[in-house]
Amino acid sequence: MWGRQSSMYKRLPPRDYANLVDMEENSALLQNNMSPETSNPSWRLSLPHVLVATITSFLFGYHIGVVNEPLESISVDLGFSGNTLAEGLVVSTCLGGAFVGSLVSGWIADGVGRRRAFQLCALPMIIGASMSAITNNLAGMLLGRLFVGIGLGLGPPVASLYVTEVSPAFVRGTYGSFIQIATCLGLMGALFIGIPAKDIAGWWRICFWVSTIPSAILVVAMMFCAESPHWLYKRGRTEEAEAEFEKLLGGSHVKFAMAELSKSDRGDDTDTVRLSELLYGRHFRVVFIGSTLFALQQLSGINAVFYFSSTVFKSAGVPSNLANVFIGIANLTGSLIAMALMDKLGRKVLLLWSFFGMAISMAIQVTAASSYIPKFGALYLSVGGMLLFVFTFALGAGPVPGLLLPEIFPSRIRAKAMAVCMSVHWVINFFVGLLFLRLLEQLGPRLLYSMFSTFCVMGVVFVKRNVVETKGKSLQEIEIALLSQD
Repeated sequence: MWGRQSSMYKRLPPRDYANLVDMEENSALLQNNMSPETSNPSWRLSLPHVLVATITSFLFGYHIGVVNEPLESISVDLGFSGNTLAEGLVVSTCLGGAFVGSLVSGWIADGVGRRRAFQLCALPMIIGASMSAITNNLAGMLLGRLFVGIGLGLGPPVASLYVTEVSPAFVRGTYGSFIQIATCLGLMGALFIGIPAKDIAGWWRICFWVSTIPSAILVVAMMFCAESPHWLYKRGRTEEAEAEFEKLLGGSHVKFAMAELSKSDRGDDTDTVRLSELLYGRHFRVVFIGSTLFALQQLSGINAVFYFSSTVFKSAGVPSNLANVFIGIANLTGSLIAMALMDKLGRKVLLLWSFFGMAISMAIQVTAASSYIPKFGALYLSVGGMLLFVFTFALGAGPVPGLLLPEIFPSRIRAKAMAVCMSVHWVINFFVGLLFLRLLEQLGPRLLYSMFSTFCVMGVVFVKRNVVETKGKSLQEIEIALLSQD
């Protein structure tokens, strides 16, 4: 399925493709052939490549949740039991490493290509997980988590780029949802594997060793996947871009795909993207939208739920194993529904309702923490509100930003703009993971959850005013539409 097919069409240099676009705009050239406008390419060709890329997202979810259940056992074995700051560091050091990885992800993805970037992100995850599995002290654990974090920071933005660039427009939203589903499966896998940690001494070490298997699979499987045709075309490697389009779309769709690509990418835009262009230049607006979406996603409090759900539910009197299973089911259910609706309702609608539902869910949490609610009722409200929060997050705020941003970023800045936005994501993620338990102790649940709810309401307002709909449009159509607004 992934093998290189023999080409049955004439290869054209970039300038000829640019001329072809101009001809198509004034004639019915494509209508005389098998026009992809009336015949979508088979989704089966690109699906295997997308599935391999989402292994990165599985690893992201796994490493985010791997210390959730075993954290108590880890703290006892490594000698920092009862130290909430050290426990927070075990979580947040990984996020600090992710910030470093995300900073360089765009330059790596543009420099060596999307496929090699995937392979590079897997190596520190293998090294870091191995270090965490064999360590006998806190310092070794933190160093291992730092290495894992570097890989996690590099992987997700490259996955978003790759899935966006290799997916046919009519299923791009569905394929983008695979990233969130894979993250859910990684979280659930980590929670299930961590269940025996309380009963079996040293089981938490097995939890880290297990993660090296999908990392190794990613390295090997990516050797057989297609490179992004967008990246190849931007590097002037037109014939290779055609060959990869043939793998992903089929031979009859290659000419149209290359013509579409040349509408915005002329193949001669090789100058370096400066950071100043992203921070206060002509691309500031789209980078600001992307960074704010990721900031609001994290300030909603979602990862506080994932990192410390065991601790929070335990204080509410709910067995942590049962609570974590229900959280995983709610997350996966919401992600599956989002997959079905992404290319029907659109990205913006899902984002709006997701942030609105999260705000309501946090309001329920605030009510549950009120002294006026009976303890029995408060328990149901607390658990129900948290499950509803995870479910509504998975409907939009979880999967949409990682898909939407590569769609709205022009091809020239796409990788580096994603790096900047993901850096914002990881910085806020770091401080949420580090400070959540302390803030819960100092502020109490009512005030803390009220703050989370407020950020969710801000998300509704921001999406309404700033986000454009990209459903069913090619990347070139989106880029041209956004450029016309500037």
